[in-house]
Amino acid sequence: MVRLLLLIVIFCTGTQVPAQSLQGLTIIPDTSYANWSAYQKELKVHPYISLVEKRKMPGIREKNNIVFCNINDRKLRLDVFYPTKKIENKRTAIIMIHGGGWRSGSRLQHHPLAQHLAALGYTVFTPEYRLSTEALYPAAIYDVKSAVKWARANAKKYKIDLDKIVVAGFSAGGQLAALAGNTNGLAAFDGNACHKNSSSKVNAIIDLDGTLSFVHPESGEGDDSKRKSAATLWFGYSKKENYELWEKASPLTYAGKSSVPTLFINSAVARMHAGRNDYIKILDDHKIYNEVHSFDNSPHSFILFNPWFAPTVNYIDEFLKKVFNVPANKYFE
Repeated sequence: MVRLLLLIVIFCTGTQVPAQSLQGLTIIPDTSYANWSAYQKELKVHPYISLVEKRKMPGIREKNNIVFCNINDRKLRLDVFYPTKKIENKRTAIIMIHGGGWRSGSRLQHHPLAQHLAALGYTVFTPEYRLSTEALYPAAIYDVKSAVKWARANAKKYKIDLDKIVVAGFSAGGQLAALAGNTNGLAAFDGNACHKNSSSKVNAIIDLDGTLSFVHPESGEGDDSKRKSAATLWFGYSKKENYELWEKASPLTYAGKSSVPTLFINSAVARMHAGRNDYIKILDDHKIYNEVHSFDNSPHSFILFNPWFAPTVNYIDEFLKKVFNVPANKYFE
């Protein structure tokens, strides 16, 4: 059917759709974005910052390298953090998606955040997803949705409340989180590889400096003047070559009455907020709760550093207690 539509477009317009570029499929891991390298870079501009590192925290259990999806022998893994204290109430689950331009980064980067949120009573999953070095869009969103499905399928084991599933993400992970949360019920974004009998529905979004639109006038994605941009490598098309695909991958495209409560925590880098105000207006029009918190004079990677880490954890905790109507310290009563 897709080939037939392409032939119709070519016949009617006389123009040929360019072939998808596979240049980004190097199958070599891209390690250019990591916590330490980001810290060294930002330290030159913000000499007062410190890197938040993983540490032993009492009362927190951690399980690593859990396979949540197997695609043609490619095992996708996640780590889980949760409180050891037994409770009667089920917990809110947070699926935390890392950033790195859809090409780099690691699920390990947000282990400190997962630890601190688990200390507040949440169950936090940090899944990996296929990056653009091994699979082009839409593989990543399929993987994120698979992680949500896996969490739902294992809700009893981890004592998760199925009405309190949150998808969170930083940078590229924020875009994926927002896309996952705004495409509830749209089968085209689920893929068909894993957990077919489980729902990918999420009940809230936490977007940490992730773009809402690749095609919005505020967007900084898609500048290929010096080299192919991260988004171009992910899509396999430039924005000019396949504008429709870039638009379809934009969370803003799907914002509406079915959207879920959303928390924005943003840096001072304006281009990372592309489409946010338009998105908020749509939520407000439909009376869907949302919050925005911005840190002045902060770098894009603010979530990795003090002094912004602790306020971010607090904003997340306060937002989730509000939208899910959970009283303070309820998890530990």
